Amino acid sequence: MGFGELLFFGGLVALANVGGGLLLARPGTFQRSRHFLSYLVALGAGFMLAAIFIEIVPEVVVLWGKGSDPGHGVLGAMTLLLAGYLLIHFFEHTIAPHFHFGEETHPEAVVRTSAAYTAIGGLSIHTFFDGASVASAFVVDRKVGLLVFVAVLLHKVPEGFTAASIILASGRSARRALTATLIIGGATLAGVLTVALLQARVAEAVSYALPFSAGVTLYVAASDLIPEVNHIEHKNPFVSLVVFAGVALFYLLHLLIEG
Repeated sequence: MGFGELLFFGGLVALANVGGGLLLARPGTFQRSRHFLSYLVALGAGFMLAAIFIEIVPEVVVLWGKGSDPGHGVLGAMTLLLAGYLLIHFFEHTIAPHFHFGEETHPEAVVRTSAAYTAIGGLSIHTFFDGASVASAFVVDRKVGLLVFVAVLLHKVPEGFTAASIILASGRSARRALTATLIIGGATLAGVLTVALLQARVAEAVSYALPFSAGVTLYVAASDLIPEVNHIEHKNPFVSLVVFAGVALFYLLHLLIEG
């Protein structure tokens, strides 16, 4: 895929971050936004889990299993996947312990401006690797790229909503909240550009970027989004079924793209 196309798809997922912030910043839309996001979080969780296990991990195994010792290669790939997962766990629970994805952002826990900005920094790490995931997948295969693009896009709006709510909870203005969404959107685009530039200079870069970013995506789906769904279902039991709808949506798009 060309540089311009990577930039286009990266720009779309970055704009979704800003869209999430606008949902919160616009007067009179907060409650409707929360209701909408609860379903979007569940849909994104199911879609992302399906994309990781059905599309990305098999692609990584193929990439890393072509050498003279396929078993050793796959072990290296899974190590990178685990490293990506643990990196985000480290950032969330040490550098930005107040940060959460999704509809339930616990704003009462983020009252100091310094804590809010630290949380935005942690969220920017997430979004950087979101962009890296999209670009890596497109470089490997256009079909894989489209599926990962949809998976990432589904949780970008909740990310933007989360960033805006953190800044507003710290007492900052709606303008500052939107600026925060622009920052995390910019981090997404930076992830896309980093992989695109590395791929142009180092042909094997994507082989390392794809499993690592897959670990990041797995953390977002399994350790951020699914717990949020479990929390939301106490108020709305139907939302758990939307996770399965996300999986079904993945298979539907998979069939359409294959066709």
